[in-house]
Amino acid sequence: MPSITLPDGSVRSYDKPVTPADVAADIGPGLAKAAFVAKVDGKLVDLDHPISEDAKLALITRKDEAALEHIRHDCAHVLAEAVLELYPETQVTIGPSIENGFYYDFNRAEPFSTDDLAAIEQRMHEIVDRDERIVREEWTREQAVAHYKETNEPFKVELAEAIPEGEIISFYRQGNFLDLCRGPHGPSTKGVGHAFKLTKVAGAYWRGDSSNPMLQRIYGTAFVDEKALQAYLTMLEEAEKRDHRRLGRELDLFHIQEEAVGSVFWHPHGWTLYRAIEDYIRGRLGDAGYQEIKTPQLIDRSLWEASGHWDKFREAMFTANSDDDRVLALKPMNCPGHVQVYKQGLKSYRDLPLRFSEFGSCHRNEPSGALHGIMRVRAFTQDDAHIFCTEDQITDESIKFCDLLASIYKDFGFEDVRIKFSDRPEVRAGADSVWDRAEGALREACDAAGLETTLNPGEGAFYGPKLEFVLRDAIGRDWQCGTLQVDFVLPERLDASYITETGEKKRPVMLHRAIFGSMERWIGILIEQFAGRFPLWLAPVQAVVATITSEGDDYAREVAAAAKKAGLRVALDLRNEKINYKIREHSEAKIPAILVVGAREAAERAVAVRRLGGKAQEVLALEDAVHRLVTEATPPSGS
Repeated sequence: MPSITLPDGSVRSYDKPVTPADVAADIGPGLAKAAFVAKVDGKLVDLDHPISEDAKLALITRKDEAALEHIRHDCAHVLAEAVLELYPETQVTIGPSIENGFYYDFNRAEPFSTDDLAAIEQRMHEIVDRDERIVREEWTREQAVAHYKETNEPFKVELAEAIPEGEIISFYRQGNFLDLCRGPHGPSTKGVGHAFKLTKVAGAYWRGDSSNPMLQRIYGTAFVDEKALQAYLTMLEEAEKRDHRRLGRELDLFHIQEEAVGSVFWHPHGWTLYRAIEDYIRGRLGDAGYQEIKTPQLIDRSLWEASGHWDKFREAMFTANSDDDRVLALKPMNCPGHVQVYKQGLKSYRDLPLRFSEFGSCHRNEPSGALHGIMRVRAFTQDDAHIFCTEDQITDESIKFCDLLASIYKDFGFEDVRIKFSDRPEVRAGADSVWDRAEGALREACDAAGLETTLNPGEGAFYGPKLEFVLRDAIGRDWQCGTLQVDFVLPERLDASYITETGEKKRPVMLHRAIFGSMERWIGILIEQFAGRFPLWLAPVQAVVATITSEGDDYAREVAAAAKKAGLRVALDLRNEKINYKIREHSEAKIPAILVVGAREAAERAVAVRRLGGKAQEVLALEDAVHRLVTEATPPSGS
């Protein structure tokens, strides 16, 4: 009979098979009430899962972080049950938990409305209050297929038929609702709680295939308690206000149109912002010993085949045929081109490390449904660089890069950065022994740099392990931007080498690294981070000189000329409008500083400086005002 080992090392023995619920009740009524799901020998199971042999058991309560995913999955089932009760003609398909919530896809002739969502949400609360027991059932594939054919649910028939013959299929029943599902689930609908909210309806192709029927996907979110839900909903409201697409239009930064899907049309203000960021990072890289290069956008497929990218990324590559029957590809990344630059001329160990940077224009054929403003595009510019070094130099170069990255993020106001260690993926290039060396070298570098990392299993690049740098923005959202990858594979595949101190030929190690990831996405993140209120050094227009009356026009022109000569980006507003109207308009345009001038300021050769978000103004001598703004507008140097 089973002996159950608990996380604290204690063992409980039983004279007959037990369930996790039995063990929880044996420990105490409080745990029996709080338990939600369980882990048996590391496998997630329901509380009524039978245990007949010795096992390790961990009970997961509703308040444990690990329970949230299952609360959300339960909520998806409650959503489906509510929809079928209110709209019985609807066909259900699939409904998983996802990051920050859940969804369920439905097939229904009539679109769901906002009023429908409110009614569905209300019915969900009623189902929770019913405290319906959630029960697992096991069927054969034949029983499942027959059931769904009988109930006229073709989408579920397709799912059931895809399951291998002879495999037991699990169903979960709550009240009158039955769903094909792996589980596990909590013990009853009451465990879902009331801290949930339906957020939107969107179209979604069945199984993500555009040749399949379009379904209606209802999204929702759920949390352990109302406080966490309200905090999340507040964050969503703030995120909507900061949406880079809306601010991009309002601030006249960029636009995207159907004739160039996934490509950005930069307007003068947007391009000014772009160049300010590019100039900044170019200066930082130059100071760090990088040499900037430029490689072709169209490269023959033979190079992509040699590097391994053709097999891995072919579907995402745009191609063109030349008159001489060559197949050329628009580069989706810069690495093979950088190896070609490295290979020009014999390299010695004395030349290493060699750091090549490039603002590389890349193209990837992203699915149209995945495109999102300038955050996810088809044409983008990587702030890319590759470091060619010896194996002994990996740690030192990795530390230098991590210090540089942290300094640059800090200059943009990001100091909360988390690091993921992504190890070998299932499909990869290179022998296991090569991966052992690469992963070992990257871990050693992390230890030497004192970096705390969390494992992101199987998410490395196809040629090497990587670090992923995830920064947290002003409203608590995470963005994965920078990467550092250790690569022993591409130098071998593309025949890169250097001469050692003893005269031998050896392969360099290639460190792939990026800080922003792409210029477009980074700018989108910055727009949302600052809500369009850029610090002075980044603002496309740093100051506006605005007149009170036409008597100040000549002096206003002089002020604007002095500010421009000092290097500031300045606009001049001589319109015949009231000054309060001008101030309000320029404040809505998020101009950091407004220099107000009138007859008195002209006589005193002064300006009244108003700051964005402030009601007070400070009167300064023209020379002092310009000097102060120039000092504030100087890009950070990372020192």
